[in-house]
Amino acid sequence: MKKIITIDGPAGAGKSTVSKALAGKLGYIYLDTGALYRALAYKVLKDKISVDDQSALANMCLRTTVTLKNINGLMKVYLDGEDVGEKIRTEEVGLAASQISTYAAVRECLLQLQREAGARGGLVAEGRDMGSVVFPQADYKFYLDARMEERIKRRHTELLEKGNPAEYQSIQKDMLTRDEQDKQRQLSPLKVSADAIVIDSTNLSVPEVVGKILDYVLTK
Repeated sequence: MKKIITIDGPAGAGKSTVSKALAGKLGYIYLDTGALYRALAYKVLKDKISVDDQSALANMCLRTTVTLKNINGLMKVYLDGEDVGEKIRTEEVGLAASQISTYAAVRECLLQLQREAGARGGLVAEGRDMGSVVFPQADYKFYLDARMEERIKRRHTELLEKGNPAEYQSIQKDMLTRDEQDKQRQLSPLKVSADAIVIDSTNLSVPEVVGKILDYVLTK
């Protein structure tokens, strides 16, 4: 039977790139759960809803449809029928996603959607609370980390390669803020699950990280 593999960790640790590569190697589906929160955050910003207005956020969730479509092994996110794609990949949307993810109404809105995606196994799910909350019974749990300087550098390079504005100091400020929000929130904070394997990717290439995970998954 195909397994569920979770990869949690902070922004810029390489979760998305590693998870996509790992899913490809195993023939599994890749689930980018952060994209779900980014999709809602994108609508929050577009509709000019305050990220602190819990009532407005709860109402938005009730009238918003977020769906997942499996396209060539990748779970693409659709917001009210629209493929939001790269629209949700800005630093502004990422920061807003971190803020709204602290509220129960927002997390509940997406929890069942995520669990349904993993109902048949064969899934690599990455995010902040995949192993601790969404898939607590996952077959394999990993926590991918890296030094702050390296994480900022990676994010800076990623934005430049996509042709987006990228100021190092701004990225550093946003990443520190997101780390604080993710770790200090009362609901589903970013943390290392007791049964997770921790991998520091600071000095490792993507193939090296994927190799470490595959060695564990295929031999344990």
